[in-house]
Amino acid sequence: MRNTLKVTTPTDREIVMTRTFDAPRPLLFEALSKPEFLKRWLLGPPGWSMVTCEEDMKVGGLFRYAWRNEDGQEMAMTGAYREVVAPERVVRTEHFEFGCAPQAGEQVVTLHLAEQGDKTKLTITMLFPSKEARDGMVASGMEHGVAASYDRLDDLLAVAVPQ
Repeated sequence: MRNTLKVTTPTDREIVMTRTFDAPRPLLFEALSKPEFLKRWLLGPPGWSMVTCEEDMKVGGLFRYAWRNEDGQEMAMTGAYREVVAPERVVRTEHFEFGCAPQAGEQVVTLHLAEQGDKTKLTITMLFPSKEARDGMVASGMEHGVAASYDRLDDLLAVAVPQ
């Protein structure tokens, strides 16, 4: 049985997502931070593919991910790293673009990886500039793409972790 993504909105400006992975924390951190892994699982909902994966995970480093679906629609996410404490914590800014239209505002995202025996719990806290920006992200259905990507990540980790 797969672990499931849990999504909550604890405040007017936050989305918190949690999921447990059957992998040690250093391996999960690597899969979350290296382009050779990201390109294999960070694809969003079915029908989308990653066309750009630029990653410089260090304080002040930038990233850019871009995706395209079968109909030619595009979306991208860019940002800058504010804090990197491998393999437990990353803080970065994120800005989304859908087609040619940028999303209003920029959110600050904190990833926290907590060891739980031979598993790792990932908690992602997204802090938006306003309630309206947060509500727009919730209304986008983004959790479906996140859940599908994390299911692919689970499959990738299952191959990398001896059972």
